[in-house]
Amino acid sequence: MASISLKKVVKRYGTGKQQLQVIHGIDAEIADHEFVVIVGPSGCGKSTLLRMVAGLEEISEGEISIGGRVVNDLEPAHRDIAMVFQNYALYPHMSVFENMAYGLKIRKLPAEEIRARVDKAAGILELAHLLERKPRQLSGGQRQRVAMGRAIVRQPQVFLFDEPLSNLDAKLRAQTRIEIQKLHRELGITSLFVTHDQVEAMTLAQRMIVMNAGRMEQFGTAEEVYHRPATTFVASFIGAPPMNLLKDVPGGRAGALLGVRPEHLDLGDSGWEVRTETVEMLGAERLVYGRIGEQQLIVRVEESRPAPAAGQVIRVRPREDRLHWFHADTGARMAG
Repeated sequence: MASISLKKVVKRYGTGKQQLQVIHGIDAEIADHEFVVIVGPSGCGKSTLLRMVAGLEEISEGEISIGGRVVNDLEPAHRDIAMVFQNYALYPHMSVFENMAYGLKIRKLPAEEIRARVDKAAGILELAHLLERKPRQLSGGQRQRVAMGRAIVRQPQVFLFDEPLSNLDAKLRAQTRIEIQKLHRELGITSLFVTHDQVEAMTLAQRMIVMNAGRMEQFGTAEEVYHRPATTFVASFIGAPPMNLLKDVPGGRAGALLGVRPEHLDLGDSGWEVRTETVEMLGAERLVYGRIGEQQLIVRVEESRPAPAAGQVIRVRPREDRLHWFHADTGARMAG
């Protein structure tokens, strides 16, 4: 196992006037045994950053170290990493056992050790009864577990996951997230996991890197990112529904944006006047969409409370201890 260090990492494509910079000086220290998720919208550079750690993309500037060793110029095979991809990348003509064992055979490990490693990984991932099947005989979730098993048997210092759950349906994604959590608890291998799905990020990450347009907006635990977002981008990206960001509201600060999450607004007889536009019924809760002046506001209402009707004017009070203030010009969190 090993730590990962990113120091002022930059990625550019092209030269001269055609040059395009896509990663802008990422600094991050990932501890040994830590599970870190890189999350952000499509095109933000998260997979590019992961591929630079893997050695699949060259680094334009900066330094990447794995286990204290600078790997900038090392080929992927020499970085002691194992990668799990979105598309599984299984050999269709090979059995599950053969797929998991293939990399070890290439390294010419003894047959007994190969069998022991594959059997152990298959036991962890509940694949022991599927070892003789071909990939076409497996479900999507089972194929993804085979891909993870192939990575496990290599016994690498670092796991790299590139959106491995995006091809699965919602139920399988939830099940596989649990399996990945159990896997990390059991093996403790330092892991970088890329996703655009904030639910995956919040449930899997010990810490997360939130990226936007090639920049790291925040690096922290799920609690820190959710409850103390560093920027308006983080505030609006993390959370479903997103944080309300409002200007010029009663009790607001001049030149600042007020952030408040939908669950931190209470219906009552006093407070902001909001005209309801629509209500989403979500089982145990309802989301009330309305307007305070010209600005949209989302309020989360528990099932036990009656939901207002469309067109109804309601009053909502923000919880004073749950307010967030951001600079209107930069989007950065204000002190205090």
